[in-house]
Amino acid sequence: MTTLQLKQEIRSETSKRRTFAIISHPDAGKTTLTEKLLLYSGLVRTAGMVGGRKNRKMATSDWMEMEQERGISITASAMQFPYKDAVINVLDTPGHQDFCEDTYRTLTAADSAIMV
Repeated sequence: MTTLQLKQEIRSETSKRRTFAIISHPDAGKTTLTEKLLLYSGLVRTAGMVGGRKNRKMATSDWMEMEQERGISITASAMQFPYKDAVINVLDTPGHQDFCEDTYRTLTAADSAIMV
């Protein structure tokens, strides 16, 4: 593969990607929105819940035990799914000010942001 072909392939692949972060203050529904996007994309069969009860599915993006126990997002999480001819990357960010540095780092990787 020549350098030109490699550049064209990289350009083609990156033009298909859409990366956005979901940001807001605490408890505004960032993780709920993320779970709905995963559900409607077909990536999960059941949308999880923040602070879900024992008989309910926990949020997919809240993977740390402490996040599940407290019902808050502590770290940013990334989920990817195909949509039409694109690849969607959703970045779910923490809302609490104690974790704002993680949110700032996440925003540097995003093409755009959705503010809830």
